[in-house]
Amino acid sequence: MTDDSLCRCGWATGSELEQVYHDREWGVPLHDETRLFEFLVLEGAQAGLSWRTVLQKRKGYRRAFAGFDAHKIARFGDADIERLMNDSSIIRNRLKITATISNARAYLDMLDAGETLDRYFWDFVDGRPIQNRWRSMREVPAQTELAVKLSKSLKKRGFRFVGPTICYAHMQATGMVNDHVTDCFRHGEVAALG
Repeated sequence: MTDDSLCRCGWATGSELEQVYHDREWGVPLHDETRLFEFLVLEGAQAGLSWRTVLQKRKGYRRAFAGFDAHKIARFGDADIERLMNDSSIIRNRLKITATISNARAYLDMLDAGETLDRYFWDFVDGRPIQNRWRSMREVPAQTELAVKLSKSLKKRGFRFVGPTICYAHMQATGMVNDHVTDCFRHGEVAALG
């Protein structure tokens, strides 16, 4: 149950699912490898869709994609792709499904090279969240120069479905940037975590 009397970012007022996600996760600095990979997959899955749709299918994604265990996902083959194409608990888009598998492989390549997603992502912001002070959601950009740089870097490493808008959404979700509007009750709370 959420408190409807609290002031929230406008996008989070459409459903209880969005409110809970906004109130507990969005913008919180995240350093867990599996969850960073999960958000990269989910942000890519969102392309062309609403975040509410992705949140509604999140449990299905966790089940279908082995709890976002990249080692298991990287071994998925044609039979797994067909299984996922018939799984209504996820977004059944072949390009997004195959991108998730190839992204798991690209991530494992990073690990083999001694890199982590945590270090990789957070180096883009020098290890500290960018604290924005937007007064309205209309001010919040869909992408930034930093997101463009991150997108290009990920693509060079073999990641797919990682355009600048997806990368910026990932940065917002994982707390690399604090894009809660200033009158949102979470703005100050999230800023204090940075």
